[in-house]
Amino acid sequence: MSALTASSNASSTGSSTTRHTLSVLVEDKPAVLARVASLFARRAFNIHSLAVGPTEHPALSRITVVVDVEDSPLEQVVKQLNKLVNVLKVVELEPETSVQREVLLVKVRADATTRGQVLDVVNVFRAAVVDVAPEAMTIEAIGAPEKNAALLKVLDPFGVREIVQSGVVAVGRGSRSITDRALRSA
Repeated sequence: MSALTASSNASSTGSSTTRHTLSVLVEDKPAVLARVASLFARRAFNIHSLAVGPTEHPALSRITVVVDVEDSPLEQVVKQLNKLVNVLKVVELEPETSVQREVLLVKVRADATTRGQVLDVVNVFRAAVVDVAPEAMTIEAIGAPEKNAALLKVLDPFGVREIVQSGVVAVGRGSRSITDRALRSA
């Protein structure tokens, strides 16, 4: 929740972009998500992850968007997001000062000969088996995106059959709340 900084990633075009996580507090109204997403689309920014859900206040929703963009254009988008009528607050969540998680469901080939090895990997990553079939297992992992990526890398040799990932959800560390701050200033 500070200046616009994060780890650099190279985009497919070779130019240097940075991955930013934004928490956008909005009124829970129709078409708000479409207006927020269109700001990024109009500027051809790649939305890496998008998650939307209710907050502790029934009239509000939180949009967590992870976007690959350079710092200067991101500042412009944040200013434009803040101008939207239904947007109450926009905060960048730095990895060091926030908790960021995603849900991963992965179906892996696991027959009688490899099932024990797959279970060992599941235990090491503190994941859970949520479905078992004769030739496959479905594994659930909840964690930082880097942890889930590492799990996928280790499971890959067994034969990943299907992957489903949620968008990143994030909240700032400590006792402060984006919702409380937004409601006080409204």
